[in-house]
Amino acid sequence: MAQMVPNPRKIFFVIFPNYQVLDVAGPMEAFGKANEYAGDYAITLLAKQAGATKSSGPVSLIADRSFLDVTKQELTNLDTLIVCGGEGAHLALGDEQLIDFVTCAARQARRVVSICTGAFILAEAGLLNKRRATTHWDGVELLARNYPEIEVESDPIYVCDGRFWTSAGVTAGIDLSLALIEKDLGAATALAIARRLVVYMMRPGGQSQFSAQLKFQRPKQNRLSSLIDWIDHNSAQDLGIPALAARCAMSERHFARCFAEEVGITPARFVEHSRLEHARRLLEQTEETMDSIAHESGFGSAEILRRTFQRHLHLAPSDYRHRFGSSLRKGNSK
Repeated sequence: MAQMVPNPRKIFFVIFPNYQVLDVAGPMEAFGKANEYAGDYAITLLAKQAGATKSSGPVSLIADRSFLDVTKQELTNLDTLIVCGGEGAHLALGDEQLIDFVTCAARQARRVVSICTGAFILAEAGLLNKRRATTHWDGVELLARNYPEIEVESDPIYVCDGRFWTSAGVTAGIDLSLALIEKDLGAATALAIARRLVVYMMRPGGQSQFSAQLKFQRPKQNRLSSLIDWIDHNSAQDLGIPALAARCAMSERHFARCFAEEVGITPARFVEHSRLEHARRLLEQTEETMDSIAHESGFGSAEILRRTFQRHLHLAPSDYRHRFGSSLRKGNSK
């Protein structure tokens, strides 16, 4: 194990009642493992009161200190402030002492980080105004609605805007932490930590929150509900508006308006996401060629498939397969 350096980078993790344990434990474990290689981080867990702080699950973590006891002098050499997320984040928005501490600490910190719904706390403090940010896919619409000055991005697993970093839900906090460690200590150290933690190295920040399609609201009308299921199982069919409107016995204009109202996005965008999901599954589970996957998914050509993957996932299909292909498929290919 590496010896601690004389002036380690000071990291404050901030939690509140009903935080999510993995939002804390995942990133903390990554930085802790970094100390085994470089000894470069001094980690402190803060809550309103020192001692056990109830999480949203059966486990309580022990806060080292109360953030109320942190002096302004201690904040002058703060390297990283990390605000964790969880079910209690929305109630925590009403804790003026918490918001005041986060605001004060953020002014001094070299970088400011939120995990999952911790973004709401940074937003409440006004720290994300005029900045790009993300959060768990289930909260992006609320974040955008409640804080219109933030440029909320629904797809990435993490976003960096200057010294402010925000991540999507749960395990995305580990990806963000590895990115921070890579910037501090180099790619070799980050890779070694990823291997120790048995996580993918490294999902780029632009990587999609792969379950994003789940957030699209399912229509209440039976005709559209049946159509959605049919689209999901017939990617290679003609899914243009004229064909889809005909299946619903609607005019094209009326169909497009109803679809957007009921599902929350345009038919064309939904079809593209549905085809993308279908292509992802084939890449993960089969050894089919890119041309075959493109045609089965309705993209028509491998080039269109590639462009769609780059636009949405910031990865080539071949890179996606390499990173996320199932171990069973890989084992069978040997």
